[in-house]
Amino acid sequence: MSKLKLDLHDIYNKGQQIDNALEEIIKEAVDKKIKLVEIIPGKGSGQLKKKVIRFLQLPSIKNQYHRLEKDAKNFGRIFVHFKFCLLYTSDAADERSSV
Repeated sequence: MSKLKLDLHDIYNKGQQIDNALEEIIKEAVDKKIKLVEIIPGKGSGQLKKKVIRFLQLPSIKNQYHRLEKDAKNFGRIFVHFKFCLLYTSDAADERSSV
């Protein structure tokens, strides 16, 4: 299973860059149908993690992923899980029914 990883340590105090990086990683996961994104806000005071979670709860973002998981073993890591439905075209359905 492939996954994407976003480490926010380098841009922890740059709000707009954080939002842009989060938007880009979510878009990339959806476009490439990647099922898991690992976001690393780091441990710190927890403020960056709260910001990331608030961002992921935005309605326009939340409808793009399946579920959010806070890592139980590592406080400074968040997993975003995606679920992609298989859509069959009528041609593919015809091929399956003729076999």
